[in-house]
Amino acid sequence: MNNTIIFDTEATGVKEPILIEAAWVELESFAPFTFTNPFVQRYNPEKPISLGALATHHIMDEELVDCPLAASFNLPEHVDYIIGHNVDFDWGVIGKPEVKRVCTLSLARKLWPNLDSHSQSALLYYLERNTAREQLRNAHSALIDVGICAAILNHICQQLGINAVEALYAESEKARIPTTMPFGKHKGSLLADVPSDYKAWMLKQGDIDPYLRKALSV
Repeated sequence: MNNTIIFDTEATGVKEPILIEAAWVELESFAPFTFTNPFVQRYNPEKPISLGALATHHIMDEELVDCPLAASFNLPEHVDYIIGHNVDFDWGVIGKPEVKRVCTLSLARKLWPNLDSHSQSALLYYLERNTAREQLRNAHSALIDVGICAAILNHICQQLGINAVEALYAESEKARIPTTMPFGKHKGSLLADVPSDYKAWMLKQGDIDPYLRKALSV
């Protein structure tokens, strides 16, 4: 199954983020859940790293001077699926290539809606409490975060009885469609209760999230 990778990036910040580290493993099988061929590489973003990003991943600008330029990054040609936690951020950092995306954050929110946090760290404490602290010791290194995402993905697949990437992608697509209004004067309301004229107005907006558009169109 070398067309599927579990993927993570570190970047210069959240505003106009540029790649500084990319990592992945290839998902080998679902039963047993195995992955292989770990990859990690740092990149020179040619712009300063924000203080907030530095405080998260601790990668210093001066460590990247001799690294390949961020603009040189490309996914392997054989990749059809990327899996990640809030995968759209990482997908955006690498230029939004033509691949299918599986979001473990959306899947976790659907499976365990009552948790007070769905960050990777929080989920690991929920799912693997006895070993979470050790696993998280070097969190926010891209390759470590890939391993944590893989652990969470394993639990998701067991919970949903998934044994094929096509089924995983289908479940992710369903999980990404919101059931409540995420913003505006009807924020927090069930989409079924949002007035039809407001839905019609929202659908005329050009920059609406495609998953919200699907939900509003029902």
